Amino acid sequence: MQRLKYLPARSKWTVIKQQALSGTQRPFIGAGTRTSAGIQSLHGSKRLVVAMKSLPHFGKPGFLQCPQCLAHHWTSLNTSPGQADPIEQHRKRLRDWFSHVPNEEMQFGSFSMEKWHVDPLIAESSPEENRELTARLGVYSHIEPKKSQIIKADNMFATASDESPVKTVLLYGMVGTGKSTVVSKLVLDWCDGKLNQFDIILPFSCEDLSSQNQPTSLNKLITRKYTQLKTIVPHIGSGKQGNVLLVFSDLEQLKLDFRISKTELCNDPNEPLPPSGLLVNLLRKYLLPDTNILVTTRPSAVDSIPSKYVDRYARICGFADVEQQYQYFKNRLNMSGDVHANENLMKMLYRNLQRHSQLTSDCFLPSYCWIICATLHFLHFTTANMPIQTLTGLYTSFLRLNFGGQILDASHQQNISTLRYIAKTVGKLAYEGTEKKKMLFSEGDLQRCFELDTKTEEELNQLTAFQVDMLGFFMSPTAQPDTEPLLRFTVPGMQEYLAALYVVLGEKKSVLERVGVAVSDTIGKASEDVTAILAIISKFVPFRILTLVRLVNIFPRIFKKISAKSKKGIANTMVFEMFRQDDEFNSDVLEQINMSILGEEFSSTASGERSATQCFELFPAFMAGLLAQNNRLLLEELGCTIKNITVREIANNLKKNLSNVAHEQLPPSELMDLMLFLYELQNETFAGEICKSFQRLNLSQVKITPLKCFVIASVMNTSSHPIEEMNLSLCNLNDECLKILRPVLLRCRDLNLQFNNLGLGAWQEVSDLLLDPNCTVQKLWLCDNALSEAAVYYIGPAIAHNHSVTQLSLLNTSLGDKGVRMLTPYIRDNTHLKDINLASNLIGEEAAMDLVEMIKKHPTLEKVHLYLNEISDDGKQRLRALRREQDGVDVLASITEGSNVSAYWTLILKNISRNAANRDKDLVADYLTLFQKELKFSRQQTLNIWKKIKLLQVENRIANLLKQITQET
Repeated sequence: MQRLKYLPARSKWTVIKQQALSGTQRPFIGAGTRTSAGIQSLHGSKRLVVAMKSLPHFGKPGFLQCPQCLAHHWTSLNTSPGQADPIEQHRKRLRDWFSHVPNEEMQFGSFSMEKWHVDPLIAESSPEENRELTARLGVYSHIEPKKSQIIKADNMFATASDESPVKTVLLYGMVGTGKSTVVSKLVLDWCDGKLNQFDIILPFSCEDLSSQNQPTSLNKLITRKYTQLKTIVPHIGSGKQGNVLLVFSDLEQLKLDFRISKTELCNDPNEPLPPSGLLVNLLRKYLLPDTNILVTTRPSAVDSIPSKYVDRYARICGFADVEQQYQYFKNRLNMSGDVHANENLMKMLYRNLQRHSQLTSDCFLPSYCWIICATLHFLHFTTANMPIQTLTGLYTSFLRLNFGGQILDASHQQNISTLRYIAKTVGKLAYEGTEKKKMLFSEGDLQRCFELDTKTEEELNQLTAFQVDMLGFFMSPTAQPDTEPLLRFTVPGMQEYLAALYVVLGEKKSVLERVGVAVSDTIGKASEDVTAILAIISKFVPFRILTLVRLVNIFPRIFKKISAKSKKGIANTMVFEMFRQDDEFNSDVLEQINMSILGEEFSSTASGERSATQCFELFPAFMAGLLAQNNRLLLEELGCTIKNITVREIANNLKKNLSNVAHEQLPPSELMDLMLFLYELQNETFAGEICKSFQRLNLSQVKITPLKCFVIASVMNTSSHPIEEMNLSLCNLNDECLKILRPVLLRCRDLNLQFNNLGLGAWQEVSDLLLDPNCTVQKLWLCDNALSEAAVYYIGPAIAHNHSVTQLSLLNTSLGDKGVRMLTPYIRDNTHLKDINLASNLIGEEAAMDLVEMIKKHPTLEKVHLYLNEISDDGKQRLRALRREQDGVDVLASITEGSNVSAYWTLILKNISRNAANRDKDLVADYLTLFQKELKFSRQQTLNIWKKIKLLQVENRIANLLKQITQET
């Protein structure tokens, strides 16, 4: 029997060895071979042999050393013929449970964890290191571990040959570092047969255990949660178990007490104990001493387990490496959107990460990688068929993923919602920073906002745990040379979200309002208990003043008035913050978010601050979004209630202020932000009333994306009024944008799509727009959009059959002689056009004359623009001689001819100057030379001295621009 000594200690084979020594079982024949004969002689069961013949190592040397064979052997002992294997049932149910995808993940498509999971960094640690990490401002900071400390998640229980076995592992890290994800991946790997070191894994949630009021035994606890293991549970409790791993997540939800006087010793798995008592005895190794235990917790609860009961401390460090971060982004985003566009997006993101920008340091938190991925998905992969999603909803869902319906302190009688506590404390700090445009905060700022001077001992303990476990989720330290350490919000948008939550929840209260709330609550509970009322008010008002008024009668009435003013104040704050004058020349909010992630604008500075020009323009949009019903339902789940009557009062006050501002001509970026504000509000009636004042929409130079189009269309479709003018010039429009905007564009009288470099798909959308019987467009500006031969085949029939457009501009669309000849028959067939602009199209004199001859016979065309083309001075003189009265058409052959031409040449020159750096220098030079020639001809033709001077000034500007381009070439 000495041949069995090599078998693993504490395994099920130890039991077999003991049985053999006692004579209850027949010994093995041969030490190095586990044969079917040996197994049959041991158990006297042919059924077992038949069941095990399917195993991969059956009949081979050491076959029962294979973990898969061990597990099958153990379950075969407890399974009758025809009965489903309980272990396999357990694997299946755990896989279904841990593979469940939350609603927040569905936006990325339906896929399994294996496709996007990236292992976070895990390092060996100690309680001393945990205390060191919380020393800075009381915020849990990030420190990269040494290479020698790093361990893999599936090796946390592994030991060197000369070390004692690791049976208890404590995995800790603050909120958002990925503890739950690591546990889920471990469980799923075991379910898929990839984690063979354990025969069975039993996961438990300490949050669930804390809600159990009645004592229960360990066996009953397992049986109740995993009914499929009913036949196996007695073996776990009797010591005949295999290699079992018990997982207890979120230890901070349980209050453990290792004192014998408080938690009695228990080694019987059938004896009822409170859940905390069961865990204490398991950790003591008094109950099931051979069982492996993995406990996950936040840093504040690390010391709740005495170190003598922990074999290994493991700190989860998130994504410390740029490649880890990039791989996570790539896995998440590669499943959405256009492949080419996605590649460009990933390149920009990777470049920003490689710069070791602030984004790189922030993304050590896997949770923040999630919110950045979700934001990029929201910004870049919105389509016409996308379900309603708002930026506020994205941030609210993010907080629900990380905090759920958690209670700050399970032992506290008030059951304070974690998110409500966050709004009261961090939200107050965020609001003060937003109000003062402040991004860095000192320890004094924290003490003032957290009101440390008024806290009780119990409240201070709560606050300390909160700072250690959660404050680092929102804020991170930044050290400047020779200055005290400061804190900043890790994700800038979160500062504005929490500030908005603080305001909308009504946490921003005056002293009188706070007293009014406290008194109203006390009167409701204590009737005429003046002593209780005075105790509350004395925190805010000196006692000598209290004797002068009858507080019980006066405060409830005052509170009602103050409360009404508070709702009005929230509305006023929203309007004031939205229309700050210093925001007018900034990019719109959505573009600012995009740039901050992709690094186009907000490059990192030495101090890690955002750009000093960054304005807090998301703040009002978030306030609007938090009033939306969908977000209020989410917040209700998180313990933050916003009542319907509050929303109605805020909306009524908001409507009065917003209606006045909406009539003003807002700058394009401000108008886009107003659209976002109305979209986030998700109130069609409210948006429809405001939209009626939008007669002219100027969004020129706003970088339009499908998401922004989705926002504009959603808001504008709440009203059906006609739109006099819509300017979408220089907006980078594509076919998807035009498809989303079509219901709005159909209602426009004057539609400006200039300088968008429309592709073939976009020309198809323009064609569909013009062919739509509901189209009301009368003036259509398509300047500086190249019309290829294929594009003419799209737009030509639309021009021929359209019944609304009377003025069409195709200036600088690269038609050339061939394009004009292709377009001429379609122009001829149109019966509504009155004015067409074909200037700056490289049209030769012969093609121009042919076009004019056709136009002479056109029933409605009155004017054609042909300046800046390849027409000689003699040809221009002939064209100028044509008159509407005698020839049926006016031809503008010179750039300064006609009353409405000056707007063209100033716009053309401005566009050339702006885009000269991005165009072929030779082509720009040729274009400017032609422009100069046109101006010289016009100067010679005019007799007006002031016009001659003005034209000469423009010529000089062009000469200087030409000289600059020539030098660059």
